[in-house]
Amino acid sequence: MTRLSRISLKNLPFASLPAALLAASLTSPMTVTPAQAQERDEFSVCWSIYAGWMPWAYADVEGVVDRWADEYGISIDVVQVNDYVESINQFTSGNVDGCAMTNMDALTIPSASGVDSTALIINDYSNGNDGIVLKGSDDLADIEGRRVNLVQFSVSHYFLARALESVGLTERDIETVNTSDADIVGLFSSSTTEAVAAWNPQLSAIADMPDSHVVYTSAEIPGEILDMMVVNTQTLADNPSLGHALVGAWYEVMGLIEADDEHALTIMADAAGTNVEGYRQQLAATYLYTDPAEAIELMESPELLDTMERVAEFSFTHGLLGDMAPNAGVVGITTPAGTFGDESNVKLRFDPSFTQAYLDAQ
Repeated sequence: MTRLSRISLKNLPFASLPAALLAASLTSPMTVTPAQAQERDEFSVCWSIYAGWMPWAYADVEGVVDRWADEYGISIDVVQVNDYVESINQFTSGNVDGCAMTNMDALTIPSASGVDSTALIINDYSNGNDGIVLKGSDDLADIEGRRVNLVQFSVSHYFLARALESVGLTERDIETVNTSDADIVGLFSSSTTEAVAAWNPQLSAIADMPDSHVVYTSAEIPGEILDMMVVNTQTLADNPSLGHALVGAWYEVMGLIEADDEHALTIMADAAGTNVEGYRQQLAATYLYTDPAEAIELMESPELLDTMERVAEFSFTHGLLGDMAPNAGVVGITTPAGTFGDESNVKLRFDPSFTQAYLDAQ
């Protein structure tokens, strides 16, 4: 996808946006009738440590989410969860209303569990932020026969499978070892650890360790590992203000990143456990959709549906869609370009209407 012309978000009249956004929600496909609605005014979303999700740390600490929530008469608690998979479990169990997760994990955990989920924001794709690291070799083919530590059955597992394909190997040629993202850096220093698949900032920390060789990164498969803010579909339908506030807060922070705001980057870097220069290096491996128009273009593209079909096929092959899943399309996935899978069981939706409303309000 080509980069569209950038637009300045920093100078938007913040206070004038919410009324226009609420008006736009009246035509959103998520809208339900008042009789159906279960309106609330308190919500929570969670995120975990990853380069592309650090803007949520800034938006929380600096009160950006609070300001946007206040404009809509709601409150949004932004919660950091140190373990990535646990953060998704919290969303799946209904303990939070939204969660930062990848496209594959949205499909295989909440959606496959029957939780109707909506990708509200596609914030980036990994363009080098995920990597495979070997000890003692700079050749990916030497991964054959090794034990590979990773967050098993997460998007890292998908990434590993794609890497193996590139050198004519399959998962039968290695052994995977399930490892929490919170533990993977420490484990690399162990003499028994032979290889890891990890994401930033953990990947950068591992790459700086002795005898570490990054042999494959997500830059080889651009656009396949998407990082998103996913919200409960019914909650969003009943409470469109939640979606508008989150989208508004997100793009306010994107304006600061686009402007290379030193203060904002410092807070994000601190939260990621690095310095500003280190965080800029992580951002260089992250294709952030700082332009909302470009994010809309992605959500509406046929390529997104193709990517999700590939992800669904991988997930089905690995049993991630349930033991009784008859095929890769058991969970319906819908985007503006169409639907893949069972149209009577759509549980993952890509909805650009809130981002479009934000853009229109400018």
